[in-house]
Amino acid sequence: VLDADGKLWRASVKDDFVWLDFSLDLGKTFSVAVQVNPSPQKIGADGEARPKLAIGPEGNIYVSWTEALKKPFAGYIWFARSNNHGQSFEAPQIVHQDRAEITHRFDALNVGPSGVVTVVWVDKRDLVAAKLASKPYEGAAIYYAISTNGGSSFEPEQKLADSSCECCRIALTNKPDGTVVAMWRHVFFGSERDHMLAEIPKFGLVATTHRATYGHWKVDGCPHQGAALATGGSGSHWWGYHMAWFDGGNDESGSAATLFYARMDGEAWVSSPPKKIGHPLKSAAHPALLALGNNVWLAWLEKDAGKTQLWLMQSDDEGKSWHVPKMLADANGAVDYPIFLDSHGQSIMMWNNIDNQLQTLMVLPL
Repeated sequence: VLDADGKLWRASVKDDFVWLDFSLDLGKTFSVAVQVNPSPQKIGADGEARPKLAIGPEGNIYVSWTEALKKPFAGYIWFARSNNHGQSFEAPQIVHQDRAEITHRFDALNVGPSGVVTVVWVDKRDLVAAKLASKPYEGAAIYYAISTNGGSSFEPEQKLADSSCECCRIALTNKPDGTVVAMWRHVFFGSERDHMLAEIPKFGLVATTHRATYGHWKVDGCPHQGAALATGGSGSHWWGYHMAWFDGGNDESGSAATLFYARMDGEAWVSSPPKKIGHPLKSAAHPALLALGNNVWLAWLEKDAGKTQLWLMQSDDEGKSWHVPKMLADANGAVDYPIFLDSHGQSIMMWNNIDNQLQTLMVLPL
C-alpha cells in the first residue's frame, strides 16, 4: 500500500514470519525488513490467502494474516499494529474470540476514513455446529470483527452471512460515510456459486445481504476465484459499486468460463447487465479494480503461448463504456495477482512475477 507521503509498504512471508518493509522508489529497492510476529507460525501465503496490509489516517500500520493450524483447513486470524511508522510492532492478537481449531481463514482487512479497523474472514463454526446437530448446512460463513480504538482491541466478532464459499478471497470497499461493504462468492440454492454483497451493519444490528451476480454456475467446490469491488462515485455523487468476477459457466468443456464486470446500484440493489471481460479460451481470471472519479481501471490475467499476460481495460465514464483492452506485460513461470494503488489520483499497477520480480506500471487514461 501507499501512505500519504507516497512511501510504498509491503508485507511478505519468509521462514514462518511476516515481514514489513518499504520502498521510496515504487518498488525498485526496499528497506531492511521489520519482523511482525515474534514467534514462528505456519502462515497462509498462497493463492487467495496472504497477509493483508493497511494504513490508518493517523499513520498506524496494520497487518492481518492467517495462521494455519494442524487440522486441515483450520486457522486463526491474527492482527498486529505499528504505531511508530513501521519501526516495530506491538504484540499480535487473534481477532476472534472463538478458539476452536476450525476454519477461520481468508482474512480481509479494511481501515475506514475515520480509522475504524474491520477484519472479515471465512468461518466454519456454524457448519461444525450444524453437523453436530445433524442439520444441513452448505459452505461456510462470513464473520467480521471491528476495532474502534485504532487496532488496540476488537469487539466480539459478528456473523455477516451464512453459506459463503469456502476458499475465495473477500473483497472490501467503503461508502463515502465509511461503511464497509463486502462482496464474496456465495453458495445459493442448488450449489450455485454466485456472489453476495452486504454492508457491515452497526454493532448489534443484522446485515441485509443482496445477491450481486446471476451466472447460476453450479459447482460443488470452491474455485479459488475471488471478486474485485470498488466504490462508484464519491460524496454526494456516490451511486454504488463497480464489481468484477469470474464465472465458470455450466459447460463441462470450460469454454463458457470468463470474467464479467457490472455496476451495482447501492440504493436499489439492482445491477447493470454484466459485460464479458477477457478471452474465455485464455483462462481470463483474477480481476482487480480501481475507481478514481470518472476513471475506472480493470486488470486481469490471461494465459497464452506458455506465458501469463497482464491485461488492462479503462473506462472514463464510470464504467458505462470501455476502451479497447490492451496487454501491459507478460511473464514466464509463476506470477501473482495484479494490485492497483492510488497515488494521489494516479493509477499504479503492481505485479509480482518470477521474470522481473515486483513490477510497477504507471497506468494513465487510455
